[in-house]
Formats: sequence, C-alpha cells, structure tokens
Amino acid sequence: MKKILFSLCAMVACVCSFAQSSAPDGFRGPKHDGMYLSETGLMKTWPADGPAKLWENLQVGDGNSSPVIDGDRLYITGLSEDKRQEVLLALDKTGKVLYSVAYGSPWRNSYPETRTTPTIYNGKAYVISGSGEVVCVNTADGKIVWKVDGNSAFRTTTGNWGTAESPLIVDNKVIYSPGGNQTTLVALDADTGKEVWKSRSLGEKRAYATPILIEWKGKKQIVAFTMHSIFGADPSNGNIEWTFSNWGKSGEDNIPPNSPLFKDGRIFFSQGYDIGSFMLQLNDNLTGVTVAWKNADMDTHHGGYVLVDGVIYGTNWVNNNSGNWLALDWNTGKTLYNSAWSGGKGKGSIIYADGMLYCYDERRGYIGMVKPDGKEFKTVSEFRMDKGSGPYWAHLVIADGVLYARHGSALIAYKVK
Repeated sequence: MKKILFSLCAMVACVCSFAQSSAPDGFRGPKHDGMYLSETGLMKTWPADGPAKLWENLQVGDGNSSPVIDGDRLYITGLSEDKRQEVLLALDKTGKVLYSVAYGSPWRNSYPETRTTPTIYNGKAYVISGSGEVVCVNTADGKIVWKVDGNSAFRTTTGNWGTAESPLIVDNKVIYSPGGNQTTLVALDADTGKEVWKSRSLGEKRAYATPILIEWKGKKQIVAFTMHSIFGADPSNGNIEWTFSNWGKSGEDNIPPNSPLFKDGRIFFSQGYDIGSFMLQLNDNLTGVTVAWKNADMDTHHGGYVLVDGVIYGTNWVNNNSGNWLALDWNTGKTLYNSAWSGGKGKGSIIYADGMLYCYDERRGYIGMVKPDGKEFKTVSEFRMDKGSGPYWAHLVIADGVLYARHGSALIAYKVK
C-alpha cells in the first residue's frame, strides 16, 4: 500500500506552461525546481478565509498534473469522461475550455489519473501518457503533430505505476527516459519526433521522476533517474558519463518521483520510504560523483523541495498519510527544523515565490504560506482548497499574481497579488 501511494506521488509531478518563446516551461517551472522567481508584489498575508477566488472549473478531468500558463491561455491534462483517454485542455483566463484533445492512453492499473505536466516550447505542448506515449500537440489549435509509442519503440520496462515523468526539452530535443534493456534515456527531435540518440542501457526499470538539465564548468549535462540509479548524460549524444546507485534499498524497487536540485556542482535528491536524502559532489569534468553528506530526516515522498538562500525546504515520509516539514542546510546537511503542520495536516508539495514558501497539504487540502527563515515551520496564512476529490497531489503554480490549485477534476484560480 505504501508503494502504491508513492507512485501516485510520481503522478503528482505535473506542471505545464505554454510559451511562444524559445525557453521551455514545464513541471515545477522552467528548471523543474519549484522556483517561480519572476513573480513579484505578491501578498504576504491572506484574509482568514483565503485570497479572493477568481474562478473555478470543476471538470478538467481526473488528474494530478498542474497547469501551465502563458499569455491568455492555460494548459492542463486530465482523463476523459469515460476514463479511457488522457486529454490536454486549453483554457482561457476565466477558466473556460477553449479546446480539448485526446492524446494518449492512461496507465491501466492502479491510479490511472494523468501524471504528466505538459512542457511548452515554441508553440507546442509535449506530454507523456501514463502508458508511455510521447506526444507533441500544436497549442494554437490542439492538433497532434507527432506521437511516439515509447513502449514499443524502446521496449521500456516499468514499475507498478507505469510512466509519470514530464518531458524535458534540451536544444530542440525531447528527453524521455524509458529504461529497460535496450536503452535508458532517449532524445527525440522536437519538430518531428524522430530519434536523435539513445543512451546505453543500465538494465534497470524506468523511474517516475522528471530529468533536469544542469550546467557547470562550461559543460551541460542531463541528470535523471532509474529505479536504482541516478546518472548524468551528455545532452549532445546521450553518453552516460556517471552513475550513482548506492542509495535506496537492496532487493526491491525504489520509487523515485522527485527531480533533483542542482547548484555549484552539487546535486541533492530525496525519494521517500526511509531512503533519506543525499548530496552528491560532481568532479570537475562531470564524469563522477562522491557523497558530500547524507541526511536521514528529510525523506521527501513526492512533493518536491526548493532551495532558498542556502536552505533546502521540503517534507519527510512517516507513512503514506503523514509526514513533517523540514529545513536542511545545503552545505552541511544539518537539520534546521523538523516540524508537524498543526491541526492534523500532513506532508505535501512545496513551491517558492516572492520571498515565501507555498505549501499544499495532501491530506486535507490546506494551502499555507511560510516565511523561509530556516528557523521554524509556521504558516503566516492558510486556507483550504475545498473542491474536487482524492488526494491533494497536484503541485501548486503561481503565474502573473494568480495561484492555481488543482484537486482531482477541480482547478481553482486565486488572486494573490
């Protein structure tokens, strides 16, 4: 049961963004790190009943993905009414659906709700269905440009919850991590869907985490997961340049849904289920890593984490229904606080914008604003997202002074500026 919930975590990981620019935006923002740094002038406290509700749409379809906003449109994924297809929806800034397009098949076993957050790049939305189809959709009219069945093309091997990553775009290539005995990581041409390269196989099942792109010492690298390894690959040709597998538990599959964090040659990750957290130090030519520190307190289930002024903020896993909120020192791994959210609220997802942390309780749907002082977890303001059904697994999004919260088939926009 605990593993079931963890993979759902993976589903949670989904955030989109539609942009006609050359900079891709997607799950947890452009860098997949939960940092919405362009947002300014946001409220520092909310009224007792929460910020003003701008609109709600209660029929975006079952899903744990988050919206992406660009210009006068918003994009989100959900299941069709008959639950047989995953659907990309385009909404206007009042929550009205402009179009919807079925793009792929959901995961057919436990927790079929949509997991992928579209990545938006040069007027196209890129998604990965729960059954492993990589799809490109024209955002102007909702027409499918190309589709690649990752399972048949790359003979992917999955865990109990199928596919839950969101696409990474690097140099006009869509990065996808099928795992299996044929390859571990592949790059598809963003315009045509044709294979550009595929890496060697690590012989391991795919994970549920979205890869990230890092740059250090003048060199770029993709950092991604399998169920048993974290690794770095050359984005130009897919060559896997280092692996680290001395984490997790031997003899059973891990269930990693969280993207890592990167800064100044260091890579941080935490994946729940008593695995704890790890800080890796890259060598100067990005061909190997060593462990800088470990921390057993932070054990993030699936809600992600953020780095603010040298402090990592996130949650731990006590069990599938509970967990605390933590702060760690980036340099030393020292636990700065390990606190429960008062009132019976549990662990959840976290993002950062304009000097504040935004925390989303997965048990009861409370949204809290917390000052990131590294001293205590204390909400300045909080309110409850009271629509929708199921766990509160979708990550929050802030765009143009509006906070977007998703719960199942419900999406609500709040004015926070």
